[in-house]
Amino acid sequence: MTGSLSMRIADLSGRRVAIWGFGREGRAAIRALRQRCPDQHFTVFCSAAEVEAVHAFDAALEVIAGEPDATSLARFEIVVKSPGISAYKPALLAAQAQGTRFTSGTALWFGEQPDARVIAVTGTKGKSTTSAMIAHLARSLSVPTALAGNIGLPLLELLDQRADLWVIELSSYQTGEAGPLELGVVTSLYEEHLDWHGSREQYVIDKLRLADVSHRLLVNGLQPGLLERTQRHPRRLLFGRPEGWHVAEGFIRRGAQPVFPVAQLTAPGLHNALNACAALAALDALGMDALTAAPALARFRPLPHRLQPLGEHGRWHWVNDSISTTPLATLAALESLHDRKVTVLVGGHDRGLDWTPFVDAMRRAPANAIVCMGANGARIESALRAAGVGCPILLVADLASAVETARPHTPDNGVILLSPGAPSFDQFKDYAERGRRFGALAGFDAAGVAGIDGLGIADLPAA
Repeated sequence: MTGSLSMRIADLSGRRVAIWGFGREGRAAIRALRQRCPDQHFTVFCSAAEVEAVHAFDAALEVIAGEPDATSLARFEIVVKSPGISAYKPALLAAQAQGTRFTSGTALWFGEQPDARVIAVTGTKGKSTTSAMIAHLARSLSVPTALAGNIGLPLLELLDQRADLWVIELSSYQTGEAGPLELGVVTSLYEEHLDWHGSREQYVIDKLRLADVSHRLLVNGLQPGLLERTQRHPRRLLFGRPEGWHVAEGFIRRGAQPVFPVAQLTAPGLHNALNACAALAALDALGMDALTAAPALARFRPLPHRLQPLGEHGRWHWVNDSISTTPLATLAALESLHDRKVTVLVGGHDRGLDWTPFVDAMRRAPANAIVCMGANGARIESALRAAGVGCPILLVADLASAVETARPHTPDNGVILLSPGAPSFDQFKDYAERGRRFGALAGFDAAGVAGIDGLGIADLPAA
Protein backbone atom coordinates (compact mmCIF):
# COMPACT_ATOMS: atom_id res chain seq x y z
CA MET A 1 0.00 0.00 0.00
CA THR A 2 1.10 3.58 -0.45
CA GLY A 3 3.05 4.61 2.63
CA SER A 4 3.23 1.05 3.98
CA LEU A 5 5.98 0.25 6.42
CA SER A 6 8.39 -2.63 5.88
CA MET A 7 9.28 -3.99 9.31
CA ARG A 8 9.77 -7.12 11.31
CA ILE A 9 7.24 -8.30 13.85
CA ALA A 10 9.76 -7.62 16.63
CA ASP A 11 9.56 -3.94 15.66
CA LEU A 12 5.95 -3.91 16.91
CA SER A 13 6.93 -5.00 20.40
CA GLY A 14 5.97 -2.44 23.02
CA ARG A 15 4.13 -0.24 20.50
CA ARG A 16 0.47 0.74 20.37
CA VAL A 17 -0.71 -1.68 17.66
CA ALA A 18 -4.10 -2.30 16.06
CA ILE A 19 -5.21 -4.90 13.53
CA TRP A 20 -7.78 -3.56 11.07
CA GLY A 21 -9.95 -6.34 9.63
CA PHE A 22 -10.97 -9.76 10.93
CA GLY A 23 -11.02 -11.82 7.74
CA ARG A 24 -8.50 -14.57 7.15
CA GLU A 25 -5.65 -12.07 6.69
CA GLY A 26 -6.57 -10.33 9.95
CA ARG A 27 -6.75 -13.59 11.87
CA ALA A 28 -3.37 -14.66 10.47
CA ALA A 29 -1.87 -11.36 11.61
CA ILE A 30 -3.31 -11.73 15.12
CA ARG A 31 -1.89 -15.27 15.44
CA ALA A 32 1.55 -14.17 14.23
CA LEU A 33 1.67 -11.15 16.54
CA ARG A 34 0.46 -13.16 19.51
CA GLN A 35 3.05 -15.86 18.78
CA ARG A 36 5.95 -13.39 18.71
CA CYS A 37 4.63 -10.88 21.28
CA PRO A 38 2.53 -13.08 23.61
CA ASP A 39 1.98 -10.55 26.41
CA GLN A 40 1.37 -7.44 24.33
CA HIS A 41 -1.93 -5.57 24.23
CA PHE A 42 -3.51 -5.49 20.76
CA THR A 43 -6.68 -3.85 19.47
CA VAL A 44 -8.86 -5.09 16.60
CA PHE A 45 -11.13 -2.98 14.41
CA CYS A 46 -13.93 -5.16 13.05
CA SER A 47 -17.58 -5.02 12.07
CA ALA A 48 -20.28 -5.15 14.71
CA ALA A 49 -21.27 -8.63 13.50
CA GLU A 50 -17.72 -9.92 14.17
CA VAL A 51 -17.31 -8.76 17.79
CA GLU A 52 -18.29 -12.07 19.41
CA ALA A 53 -16.10 -14.02 16.99
CA VAL A 54 -13.10 -11.81 17.85
CA HIS A 55 -13.60 -12.36 21.58
CA ALA A 56 -13.89 -16.12 20.99
CA PHE A 57 -10.73 -16.05 18.86
CA ASP A 58 -8.60 -14.21 21.45
CA ALA A 59 -10.23 -13.02 24.66
CA ALA A 60 -7.30 -10.69 25.45
CA LEU A 61 -7.95 -8.47 22.43
CA GLU A 62 -9.51 -5.04 22.76
CA VAL A 63 -12.30 -4.83 20.19
CA ILE A 64 -13.62 -1.70 18.51
CA ALA A 65 -16.68 -2.28 16.35
CA GLY A 66 -17.47 -0.32 13.22
CA GLU A 67 -15.51 1.65 10.65
CA PRO A 68 -12.67 3.54 12.41
CA ASP A 69 -12.32 7.27 11.88
CA ALA A 70 -9.06 9.21 11.74
CA THR A 71 -9.12 9.90 15.47
CA SER A 72 -9.49 6.20 16.31
CA LEU A 73 -6.69 5.21 13.97
CA ALA A 74 -4.39 7.97 15.19
CA ARG A 75 -4.43 6.46 18.70
CA PHE A 76 -2.05 3.82 17.40
CA GLU A 77 1.57 3.95 16.35
CA ILE A 78 1.14 1.04 13.92
CA VAL A 79 -1.94 -0.42 12.23
CA VAL A 80 -1.77 -3.81 10.49
CA LYS A 81 -4.35 -3.45 7.72
CA SER A 82 -6.11 -6.20 5.78
CA PRO A 83 -5.73 -6.01 1.97
CA GLY A 84 -9.35 -5.28 1.13
CA ILE A 85 -9.32 -2.00 3.05
CA SER A 86 -8.36 0.76 0.65
CA ALA A 87 -5.10 2.56 1.34
CA TYR A 88 -6.80 5.72 0.05
CA LYS A 89 -9.58 5.95 2.64
CA PRO A 90 -9.72 9.54 3.96
CA ALA A 91 -9.53 8.37 7.58
CA LEU A 92 -6.42 6.30 6.84
CA LEU A 93 -4.70 9.15 5.03
CA ALA A 94 -5.55 11.57 7.84
CA ALA A 95 -4.17 9.22 10.50
CA GLN A 96 -1.08 8.65 8.39
CA ALA A 97 -0.53 12.41 8.23
CA GLN A 98 -0.63 12.44 12.05
CA GLY A 99 2.10 9.83 12.28
CA THR A 100 0.30 6.48 12.33
CA ARG A 101 2.17 3.94 10.25
CA PHE A 102 0.31 1.30 8.27
CA THR A 103 1.67 -2.12 7.42
CA SER A 104 0.20 -5.50 6.44
CA GLY A 105 0.60 -9.22 6.77
CA THR A 106 2.38 -9.31 3.42
CA ALA A 107 4.86 -6.61 4.42
CA LEU A 108 5.51 -8.30 7.78
CA TRP A 109 6.19 -11.65 6.10
CA PHE A 110 8.73 -10.07 3.75
CA GLY A 111 10.34 -8.39 6.76
CA GLU A 112 10.70 -11.81 8.40
CA GLN A 113 11.99 -13.52 5.24
CA PRO A 114 14.57 -11.16 3.72
CA ASP A 115 16.53 -13.99 2.09
CA ALA A 116 13.62 -15.98 0.64
CA ARG A 117 13.77 -16.80 -3.06
CA VAL A 118 10.48 -15.33 -4.30
CA ILE A 119 8.53 -15.22 -7.54
CA ALA A 120 5.62 -12.81 -7.07
CA VAL A 121 2.80 -12.83 -9.61
CA THR A 122 0.22 -10.13 -10.23
CA GLY A 123 -2.10 -9.16 -13.06
CA THR A 124 -5.71 -8.20 -13.59
CA LYS A 125 -6.41 -11.72 -14.84
CA GLY A 126 -4.36 -14.90 -14.88
CA LYS A 127 -2.37 -14.35 -11.70
CA SER A 128 -3.86 -17.22 -9.70
CA THR A 129 -3.59 -19.82 -12.44
CA THR A 130 -0.09 -18.67 -13.37
CA SER A 131 1.03 -18.79 -9.73
CA ALA A 132 -0.37 -22.30 -9.30
CA MET A 133 1.22 -23.44 -12.57
CA ILE A 134 4.65 -22.12 -11.55
CA ALA A 135 4.47 -23.96 -8.22
CA HIS A 136 3.22 -27.14 -9.92
CA LEU A 137 6.00 -27.08 -12.52
CA ALA A 138 8.73 -26.27 -9.98
CA ARG A 139 7.60 -29.18 -7.80
CA SER A 140 7.74 -31.44 -10.85
CA LEU A 141 11.46 -30.63 -10.88
CA SER A 142 11.68 -31.65 -7.19
CA VAL A 143 12.09 -28.07 -5.97
CA PRO A 144 10.47 -27.64 -2.51
CA THR A 145 8.04 -24.85 -3.33
CA ALA A 146 5.51 -22.82 -1.36
CA LEU A 147 2.34 -21.42 -2.95
CA ALA A 148 0.65 -18.65 -0.97
CA GLY A 149 -0.64 -15.10 -0.91
CA ASN A 150 -3.77 -13.73 -2.51
CA ILE A 151 -4.50 -17.14 -4.05
CA GLY A 152 -6.07 -18.18 -0.74
CA LEU A 153 -3.40 -18.63 1.92
CA PRO A 154 -2.10 -15.58 3.82
CA LEU A 155 1.67 -15.53 4.02
CA LEU A 156 1.64 -15.14 7.79
CA GLU A 157 0.02 -18.57 8.10
CA LEU A 158 3.36 -19.94 6.86
CA LEU A 159 5.46 -17.63 9.01
CA ASP A 160 7.94 -20.19 10.36
CA GLN A 161 7.96 -22.59 7.43
CA ARG A 162 10.78 -22.90 4.91
CA ALA A 163 10.89 -23.60 1.19
CA ASP A 164 13.53 -23.34 -1.54
CA LEU A 165 11.15 -21.28 -3.69
CA TRP A 166 8.17 -19.11 -2.76
CA VAL A 167 5.51 -18.47 -5.39
CA ILE A 168 3.33 -15.64 -4.11
CA GLU A 169 0.25 -14.24 -5.77
CA LEU A 170 -0.28 -10.54 -5.06
CA SER A 171 -3.38 -8.47 -5.71
CA SER A 172 -3.16 -4.82 -6.70
CA TYR A 173 -3.81 -4.11 -3.02
CA GLN A 174 -0.57 -5.88 -2.06
CA THR A 175 1.99 -5.08 -4.75
CA GLY A 176 3.33 -2.09 -2.82
CA GLU A 177 3.93 -4.30 0.22
CA ALA A 178 6.30 -6.87 -1.28
CA GLY A 179 9.98 -7.14 -1.91
CA PRO A 180 12.67 -7.72 -2.67
CA LEU A 181 11.80 -10.25 -5.36
CA GLU A 182 14.00 -12.43 -7.52
CA LEU A 183 11.29 -12.30 -10.18
CA GLY A 184 8.10 -10.29 -10.58
CA VAL A 185 5.51 -11.48 -13.09
CA VAL A 186 2.72 -9.34 -14.57
CA THR A 187 0.23 -11.47 -16.50
CA SER A 188 -2.12 -8.73 -17.74
CA LEU A 189 -3.28 -5.21 -17.04
CA TYR A 190 -6.88 -4.07 -17.49
CA GLU A 191 -9.27 -1.75 -15.66
CA GLU A 192 -10.33 -3.12 -12.27
CA HIS A 193 -10.78 -2.31 -8.56
CA LEU A 194 -11.48 1.36 -9.21
CA ASP A 195 -13.41 1.57 -5.95
CA TRP A 196 -10.24 0.66 -3.98
CA HIS A 197 -7.66 2.63 -6.00
CA GLY A 198 -9.82 5.62 -6.88
CA SER A 199 -8.92 5.82 -10.57
CA ARG A 200 -7.65 3.69 -13.42
CA GLU A 201 -4.32 5.51 -13.42
CA GLN A 202 -3.83 4.87 -9.70
CA TYR A 203 -4.71 1.21 -10.22
CA VAL A 204 -2.01 0.92 -12.89
CA ILE A 205 0.51 2.73 -10.70
CA ASP A 206 -0.23 0.47 -7.74
CA LYS A 207 -0.20 -2.71 -9.81
CA LEU A 208 3.19 -1.89 -11.29
CA ARG A 209 4.79 -1.15 -7.92
CA LEU A 210 5.85 -4.77 -8.27
CA ALA A 211 8.38 -3.70 -10.89
CA ASP A 212 10.16 -1.44 -8.39
CA VAL A 213 11.13 -4.36 -6.14
CA SER A 214 11.77 -7.03 -8.81
CA HIS A 215 15.33 -7.96 -9.75
CA ARG A 216 13.91 -9.38 -12.97
CA LEU A 217 10.48 -8.52 -14.36
CA LEU A 218 8.51 -10.86 -16.66
CA VAL A 219 5.56 -9.26 -18.47
CA ASN A 220 2.97 -10.14 -21.09
CA GLY A 221 4.49 -9.17 -24.43
CA LEU A 222 1.06 -9.02 -26.10
CA GLN A 223 -0.11 -5.94 -24.17
CA PRO A 224 1.20 -2.67 -25.64
CA GLY A 225 0.17 -0.59 -22.62
CA LEU A 226 1.96 -2.92 -20.23
CA LEU A 227 5.05 -2.92 -22.42
CA GLU A 228 5.11 0.86 -22.50
CA ARG A 229 4.73 1.20 -18.73
CA THR A 230 7.54 -1.29 -17.98
CA GLN A 231 10.04 -0.45 -20.73
CA ARG A 232 12.50 1.21 -18.35
CA HIS A 233 12.97 -1.87 -16.18
CA PRO A 234 16.63 -2.85 -16.67
CA ARG A 235 16.01 -6.61 -16.63
CA ARG A 236 12.63 -6.99 -18.28
CA LEU A 237 11.69 -10.28 -19.92
CA LEU A 238 8.69 -11.02 -22.13
CA PHE A 239 6.37 -13.95 -22.71
CA GLY A 240 3.85 -14.29 -25.51
CA ARG A 241 6.32 -13.21 -28.21
CA PRO A 242 7.59 -15.50 -31.01
CA GLU A 243 11.19 -15.28 -29.84
CA GLY A 244 10.31 -16.69 -26.40
CA TRP A 245 7.53 -18.75 -24.81
CA HIS A 246 4.36 -18.25 -26.86
CA VAL A 247 1.35 -20.03 -28.38
CA ALA A 248 1.21 -20.80 -32.10
CA GLU A 249 -0.24 -23.51 -34.36
CA GLY A 250 -1.71 -25.51 -31.51
CA PHE A 251 1.46 -25.64 -29.41
CA ILE A 252 3.10 -23.88 -26.53
CA ARG A 253 6.46 -23.03 -28.08
CA ARG A 254 9.84 -21.84 -26.97
CA GLY A 255 10.93 -19.84 -29.96
CA ALA A 256 10.46 -22.08 -33.00
CA GLN A 257 10.46 -25.26 -30.90
CA PRO A 258 7.04 -26.90 -30.24
CA VAL A 259 7.04 -27.98 -26.60
CA PHE A 260 3.53 -28.85 -25.40
CA PRO A 261 0.23 -29.37 -27.31
CA VAL A 262 -2.40 -26.85 -26.25
CA ALA A 263 -5.04 -29.59 -26.57
CA GLN A 264 -3.41 -31.45 -23.67
CA LEU A 265 -3.78 -28.53 -21.27
CA THR A 266 -6.28 -29.33 -18.56
CA ALA A 267 -7.07 -25.61 -18.13
CA PRO A 268 -9.07 -24.61 -21.22
CA GLY A 269 -8.72 -21.51 -23.37
CA LEU A 270 -6.01 -19.59 -25.17
CA HIS A 271 -5.55 -17.35 -22.12
CA ASN A 272 -4.63 -20.38 -20.03
CA ALA A 273 -2.12 -21.48 -22.65
CA LEU A 274 -0.61 -18.01 -22.30
CA ASN A 275 -0.60 -18.42 -18.51
CA ALA A 276 1.37 -21.64 -19.06
CA CYS A 277 3.84 -19.67 -21.20
CA ALA A 278 4.28 -17.22 -18.33
CA ALA A 279 4.90 -20.08 -15.89
CA LEU A 280 7.48 -21.74 -18.13
CA ALA A 281 9.18 -18.41 -18.81
CA ALA A 282 9.36 -17.80 -15.05
CA LEU A 283 11.19 -21.10 -14.53
CA ASP A 284 13.55 -20.22 -17.37
CA ALA A 285 14.25 -16.83 -15.78
CA LEU A 286 15.36 -18.56 -12.57
CA GLY A 287 17.61 -20.98 -14.41
CA MET A 288 15.32 -24.00 -13.99
CA ASP A 289 14.75 -26.61 -16.70
CA ALA A 290 11.44 -25.44 -18.16
CA LEU A 291 11.60 -27.93 -21.06
CA THR A 292 11.80 -30.85 -18.64
CA ALA A 293 8.98 -29.40 -16.53
CA ALA A 294 6.59 -28.70 -19.42
CA PRO A 295 5.01 -32.21 -19.67
CA ALA A 296 3.76 -31.75 -16.09
CA LEU A 297 1.23 -29.25 -17.49
CA ALA A 298 -0.86 -32.29 -18.46
CA ARG A 299 -1.24 -33.07 -14.74
CA PHE A 300 -2.12 -29.53 -13.62
CA ARG A 301 -5.52 -29.36 -11.95
CA PRO A 302 -7.42 -26.21 -12.99
CA LEU A 303 -8.27 -23.87 -10.16
CA PRO A 304 -11.88 -23.78 -8.95
CA HIS A 305 -14.15 -20.98 -10.18
CA ARG A 306 -11.85 -20.24 -13.14
CA LEU A 307 -13.50 -21.70 -16.23
CA GLN A 308 -14.09 -24.80 -14.15
CA PRO A 309 -16.06 -27.46 -16.04
CA LEU A 310 -18.54 -28.87 -13.53
CA GLY A 311 -19.82 -31.54 -15.91
CA GLU A 312 -23.14 -32.41 -17.50
CA HIS A 313 -26.41 -32.27 -15.58
CA GLY A 314 -29.89 -32.28 -16.99
CA ARG A 315 -29.44 -31.63 -20.69
CA TRP A 316 -26.66 -29.05 -20.32
CA HIS A 317 -22.97 -28.63 -19.61
CA TRP A 318 -22.14 -26.27 -16.76
CA VAL A 319 -19.02 -24.09 -16.43
CA ASN A 320 -18.15 -22.12 -13.31
CA ASP A 321 -16.13 -18.96 -13.98
CA SER A 322 -17.19 -17.10 -10.84
CA ILE A 323 -13.71 -15.57 -10.51
CA SER A 324 -14.59 -13.38 -13.51
CA THR A 325 -14.92 -9.84 -12.18
CA THR A 326 -14.34 -7.79 -15.35
CA PRO A 327 -16.18 -7.74 -18.69
CA LEU A 328 -12.95 -8.64 -20.48
CA ALA A 329 -12.67 -11.79 -18.37
CA THR A 330 -16.18 -12.75 -19.47
CA LEU A 331 -15.15 -12.28 -23.10
CA ALA A 332 -12.13 -14.53 -22.54
CA ALA A 333 -14.41 -17.19 -21.07
CA LEU A 334 -16.75 -17.00 -24.07
CA GLU A 335 -13.80 -17.19 -26.46
CA SER A 336 -12.67 -20.43 -24.83
CA LEU A 337 -16.12 -21.88 -25.64
CA HIS A 338 -16.50 -20.25 -29.06
CA ASP A 339 -17.57 -23.46 -30.82
CA ARG A 340 -20.42 -24.16 -28.38
CA LYS A 341 -23.94 -22.82 -27.81
CA VAL A 342 -23.41 -20.80 -24.63
CA THR A 343 -25.85 -19.02 -22.35
CA VAL A 344 -23.81 -16.69 -20.18
CA LEU A 345 -24.81 -15.33 -16.78
CA VAL A 346 -23.42 -11.82 -16.19
CA GLY A 347 -23.72 -9.13 -13.53
CA GLY A 348 -23.10 -8.50 -9.86
CA HIS A 349 -21.77 -5.68 -7.74
CA ASP A 350 -21.51 -2.48 -9.79
CA ARG A 351 -18.06 -0.87 -9.68
CA GLY A 352 -18.79 1.35 -12.65
CA LEU A 353 -16.62 -0.57 -15.12
CA ASP A 354 -17.10 0.05 -18.84
CA TRP A 355 -19.07 -2.78 -20.48
CA THR A 356 -18.69 -1.33 -24.00
CA PRO A 357 -16.09 -3.91 -25.17
CA PHE A 358 -18.39 -6.73 -24.06
CA VAL A 359 -21.42 -5.13 -25.72
CA ASP A 360 -19.51 -4.55 -28.97
CA ALA A 361 -18.29 -8.16 -29.00
CA MET A 362 -21.81 -9.47 -28.41
CA ARG A 363 -23.12 -7.33 -31.24
CA ARG A 364 -20.57 -8.88 -33.62
CA ALA A 365 -20.85 -12.47 -32.35
CA PRO A 366 -23.68 -12.90 -29.84
CA ALA A 367 -23.88 -15.68 -27.30
CA ASN A 368 -26.81 -18.09 -27.44
CA ALA A 369 -28.44 -16.01 -24.68
CA ILE A 370 -27.34 -13.50 -22.04
CA VAL A 371 -28.88 -13.49 -18.57
CA CYS A 372 -28.24 -10.25 -16.68
CA MET A 373 -28.48 -10.29 -12.89
CA GLY A 374 -27.51 -8.47 -9.74
CA ALA A 375 -26.91 -4.83 -8.92
CA ASN A 376 -25.55 -3.89 -12.36
CA GLY A 377 -27.73 -6.31 -14.33
CA ALA A 378 -30.15 -3.63 -15.51
CA ARG A 379 -27.28 -1.43 -16.72
CA ILE A 380 -25.79 -4.30 -18.73
CA GLU A 381 -29.18 -5.28 -20.16
CA SER A 382 -29.90 -1.71 -21.22
CA ALA A 383 -26.54 -1.40 -22.99
CA LEU A 384 -27.02 -4.71 -24.82
CA ARG A 385 -30.53 -3.77 -25.98
CA ALA A 386 -29.45 -0.29 -27.07
CA ALA A 387 -26.73 -1.89 -29.21
CA GLY A 388 -29.20 -4.24 -30.88
CA VAL A 389 -27.46 -7.43 -29.75
CA GLY A 390 -29.09 -10.26 -31.62
CA CYS A 391 -29.74 -12.90 -28.98
CA PRO A 392 -32.20 -13.29 -26.11
CA ILE A 393 -31.33 -10.81 -23.34
CA LEU A 394 -32.97 -11.58 -20.01
CA LEU A 395 -32.99 -9.59 -16.78
CA VAL A 396 -33.40 -11.28 -13.38
CA ALA A 397 -32.73 -10.32 -9.79
CA ASP A 398 -30.29 -12.91 -8.51
CA LEU A 399 -28.21 -16.00 -9.28
CA ALA A 400 -30.93 -18.52 -8.49
CA SER A 401 -33.29 -16.79 -10.91
CA ALA A 402 -30.52 -16.58 -13.51
CA VAL A 403 -29.89 -20.33 -13.42
CA GLU A 404 -33.62 -21.06 -13.60
CA THR A 405 -34.04 -18.67 -16.55
CA ALA A 406 -31.01 -20.03 -18.41
CA ARG A 407 -32.28 -23.61 -18.62
CA PRO A 408 -35.20 -23.15 -21.06
CA HIS A 409 -33.16 -20.72 -23.19
CA THR A 410 -30.26 -23.16 -23.70
CA PRO A 411 -30.44 -25.96 -26.28
CA ASP A 412 -29.71 -29.59 -25.42
CA ASN A 413 -25.96 -30.17 -25.05
CA GLY A 414 -25.42 -26.43 -24.76
CA VAL A 415 -23.36 -24.70 -22.07
CA ILE A 416 -24.60 -22.62 -19.16
CA LEU A 417 -21.68 -20.42 -18.16
CA LEU A 418 -21.39 -18.35 -15.00
CA SER A 419 -18.90 -15.62 -15.92
CA PRO A 420 -20.31 -12.53 -14.20
CA GLY A 421 -17.74 -9.87 -15.16
CA ALA A 422 -18.44 -8.27 -11.77
CA PRO A 423 -17.66 -8.90 -8.08
CA SER A 424 -19.97 -11.02 -5.99
CA PHE A 425 -20.62 -8.99 -2.90
CA ASP A 426 -23.96 -7.62 -3.93
CA GLN A 427 -25.25 -11.13 -3.13
CA PHE A 428 -22.38 -13.23 -1.75
CA LYS A 429 -19.41 -13.04 0.62
CA ASP A 430 -16.96 -13.71 -2.21
CA TYR A 431 -16.61 -15.27 -5.66
CA ALA A 432 -16.00 -18.72 -4.14
CA GLU A 433 -19.35 -18.68 -2.32
CA ARG A 434 -21.00 -17.54 -5.57
CA GLY A 435 -19.34 -20.38 -7.49
CA ARG A 436 -20.36 -22.99 -4.95
CA ARG A 437 -23.93 -21.72 -5.03
CA PHE A 438 -23.93 -21.89 -8.83
CA GLY A 439 -22.73 -25.49 -8.67
CA ALA A 440 -25.45 -26.39 -6.17
CA LEU A 441 -28.15 -24.69 -8.28
CA ALA A 442 -26.89 -26.63 -11.30
CA GLY A 443 -27.26 -29.89 -9.36
CA PHE A 444 -23.66 -30.63 -8.37
CA ASP A 445 -22.12 -31.39 -4.98
CA ALA A 446 -20.80 -28.04 -3.76
CA ALA A 447 -17.81 -29.76 -2.14
CA GLY A 448 -16.60 -30.74 -5.59
CA VAL A 449 -16.57 -27.10 -6.69
CA ALA A 450 -13.95 -26.01 -4.14
CA GLY A 451 -10.32 -26.58 -3.31
CA ILE A 452 -7.04 -25.34 -4.77
CA ASP A 453 -4.39 -28.02 -5.12
CA GLY A 454 -0.96 -27.34 -3.75
CA LEU A 455 -1.52 -24.40 -1.41
CA GLY A 456 1.19 -24.04 1.20
CA ILE A 457 4.25 -26.25 1.10
CA ALA A 458 2.97 -29.41 -0.52
CA ASP A 459 4.67 -32.77 -0.72
CA LEU A 460 6.73 -33.24 -3.86
CA PRO A 461 5.36 -35.62 -6.51
CA ALA A 462 6.69 -39.15 -6.49
CA ALA A 463 9.68 -39.67 -8.75
